[in-house]
Amino acid sequence: MRIIPAIDIIEGKCVRLSKGDYNTKKIYNEHPLEVAKNFEAHGIQYLHLVDLDGAKSKHIVNHKILEEIASKTSLKIDFGGGLKTDKDLEIAFECGAHQVTGGSIAVKDPEIFIGWIQKFGPEKIILGADANKEMIAVSGWQEESSKELIPFIQEYQQEGIKFVICTDISKDGMLQGPSFELYQRILSKTASDEKKMNLIASGGISEFGELPKLAELGCEGTIIGKAIYEGRIQLKELENYIIERS
Repeated sequence: MRIIPAIDIIEGKCVRLSKGDYNTKKIYNEHPLEVAKNFEAHGIQYLHLVDLDGAKSKHIVNHKILEEIASKTSLKIDFGGGLKTDKDLEIAFECGAHQVTGGSIAVKDPEIFIGWIQKFGPEKIILGADANKEMIAVSGWQEESSKELIPFIQEYQQEGIKFVICTDISKDGMLQGPSFELYQRILSKTASDEKKMNLIASGGISEFGELPKLAELGCEGTIIGKAIYEGRIQLKELENYIIERS
């Protein structure tokens, strides 16, 4: 299971929110590159970089930070937040993104999102399936849609999507543990010999002991945010976990 720390960006700074609420913003570091380099120094190979300014503005904003991290570390970055057009994706990939995540766009404009899968390839596009009470939420989690989580994922599985980040919004930033049962159901409902679903768990990770459980369920990756920044999970623990499994 891939370990994927998160860096969320507002006004160029590394922040965390709770349940996606911008009013709960807490700044952890003024320099995201420092944070990314620290992850890399502990053997971490992946990064989940979220442009929260972009999510609000509905177009890419913090691509310069993406470019800086991509050019000055070897981290494989998945980038999301406000990606709405082919041009946004081209900028993200030109600035060094390894993959991009689309959430709201997959709900509001499926034709564009399916076009991305076809144009850039399913290895490059991640479906962002963010849900509250198993209903998909959009626009930086400010709106709830009429889409049910598991059928939504299944629809895009039929369109060729291979990677899904599922965030249980009620858990995000709360340090109360991830939604094990939900992930188990998603994996059982999307299991297929022809179309393997790479499920990336996100939201609620609170302690190191939860990671082996997610791996046992079959999650392909897990995104860890506040638990690292609040010192609940030490980077040394993650480093040892990665070494043991390599």
